[in-house]
Amino acid sequence: MAKSRETAVARRTRALEVVRRLKRRYRDPECALVHEGPLQLLVATILSAQCTDVRVNMVTPALFARFPTAEAFARADIGEIEKLIRSTGFFRSKAKSIQEACRDIVERFGGRVPVELDALISLRGVGRKTANVVRGNAFDIPGLVVDTHVGRLSRRLGLTRHTDPVKVEFELMGLLPEDEWTNFSHRLIFLGRDTCAARKPRCEGCILADICPRVGVKSGPGLK
Repeated sequence: MAKSRETAVARRTRALEVVRRLKRRYRDPECALVHEGPLQLLVATILSAQCTDVRVNMVTPALFARFPTAEAFARADIGEIEKLIRSTGFFRSKAKSIQEACRDIVERFGGRVPVELDALISLRGVGRKTANVVRGNAFDIPGLVVDTHVGRLSRRLGLTRHTDPVKVEFELMGLLPEDEWTNFSHRLIFLGRDTCAARKPRCEGCILADICPRVGVKSGPGLK
């Protein structure tokens, strides 16, 4: 007999239980990117693409000391930006994104990082993930950040079937209370790093094992 599909009500109930357990495990989650203000967080988030937060935090002190404002980034010699961020990988494209976003901030928003989501994603090189990081952590406006950890764990937990980050974001928004969005992203990222790894998830030590539909399934394409 085929296994019956989970109802929408049951999935939302389970999603809320995931939230409850994650809150108990990670009580006071904070953004791992060290920053002072929205501009620094915007730049650090751009640098974090395909790079560890640890590495970004090693690079940004010198970068922000050299370029403390959007105007400074906008006027900078791009080669100097590239040199300072080289170790984060893809440094040429990241330097271009940082400089073009800062030029937009200067020319269109008076040198201040905008708050509105539509305005943030209108900046060159800035997508919904970066915008939600900035809104949630610099402006305290709830936003669901869907990085590789959040996408992978959301699928493993049966909260979504989507692989497109934007579709995952909107599906999770429909399952979770708005005031939990920002911290849910942080907590799921922490779980992905310390327990639910991409290749070898440690299901035996996971706080969600008994409510995770993927427990017992060997790691492979179906778990990604």
